[in-house]
Amino acid sequence: MTTTIYKIAHRAAWDEACVAGRFTGAPVDLKDGYIHFSTAAQVAETAARHFAGESDLVLVAIDAEALGTALKWEPSRGGLLFPHLYAALDMAAVKWTRSLPLDADGRHRFPPLEP
Repeated sequence: MTTTIYKIAHRAAWDEACVAGRFTGAPVDLKDGYIHFSTAAQVAETAARHFAGESDLVLVAIDAEALGTALKWEPSRGGLLFPHLYAALDMAAVKWTRSLPLDADGRHRFPPLEP
């Protein structure tokens, strides 16, 4: 079974990465030295905590196994393990990309997620 992990990104930055063929990270990723990802169970809280009210975002689904040993599972919020990529994200690992719109209450509406 393939593990799917998720990245929330600003559409303009993601579009640039698609042209370049790889995503090197958002400003927070560059500051921390790795690309932050979330699991299906974590991504809604990540959106609420770090992207509240922001529009023009995309949700990117990534095949975790395709990232190899550069992907590390490390403790973060309350000791939960989060996936961190210590390399650029190669577009070959991307399964799909979807818009992440806001609903009437200002919360992000997620498409169906894979575990």
